[in-house]
Amino acid sequence: MKPAPPVTTARTAAYGTRAIFITFEGQDWSGKSTQAALLVEHLRAGGREVVATREPGGTPVGESIRALVLDGPAMSAWAEAALFAAARAEHVAAVIRPALDRGAAVVCDRYVDSSIVYQGIARGLGAERVLALNLAVTDGLLPDRTFVLDVDHETARARHSAGLDRIEREDADFRSRVAAGFRRLPELFPERVVALDGALPPEEIAARVRDGLRDP
Repeated sequence: MKPAPPVTTARTAAYGTRAIFITFEGQDWSGKSTQAALLVEHLRAGGREVVATREPGGTPVGESIRALVLDGPAMSAWAEAALFAAARAEHVAAVIRPALDRGAAVVCDRYVDSSIVYQGIARGLGAERVLALNLAVTDGLLPDRTFVLDVDHETARARHSAGLDRIEREDADFRSRVAAGFRRLPELFPERVVALDGALPPEEIAARVRDGLRDP
C-alpha cells in the first residue's frame, strides 16, 4: 500500500504558532484517550486554542451514528465502514477544518486510521479501499501527526470492566487482527505515524508525545 500524502495547513510555520491536527490511535483501552486529554491540557497551558474532539462523534450527526454503529444491530462490514465515513465527513466539515482554518490545534481521539485498521484490515475490506473512501469524504485531510498506543490485546482487555459495545464484544481473533493492524500503521504512513509503548506510565508516554511534536 502506498501512503497518501497528508493535507494540512501552513506546514512551514513554527510549531506552537500554526494550525496543527493531531490524532491518537490504538485498540480499545490502549490509553489513547488519556494521552489525548493530557496533550490538550499541555497545549492549552501554553496558550494555544485547542479543539478536543473524538470519533465517531464530535457533531450531532456523528454522535447519532456513534450510537448506531456501537450500540445498534449487527451490520455488514461495508455498512459499518460507510457509517464511520459519513460521521467523519460531517466532523471534518463542521469541526476540524474550521478549527484549522482559524489556526487552532485539533486533537482527535481516533480518525481515519481507525477505519483502516478495524474495517480495512480486521474486517478484510482492504486498507487501500477504506483509505480511498475516507480521503474522498474528507477531501484528503490527514493529520500532521498520529500517535499509536501499542499494547497487546490481552493487556488492553484486562483494563476494562464495564459494559462492552458491539465492536468491543468481537472475539479474540478479531481483537488480535486489530492489534496487528495498528502495529502496521507506522510502516504504512511513516511520515506522520509515531508508535508509542502503551505499557509505559502515562506521564512518560505524554513526555514522548510532546517530544514527537517538536518538529511535526
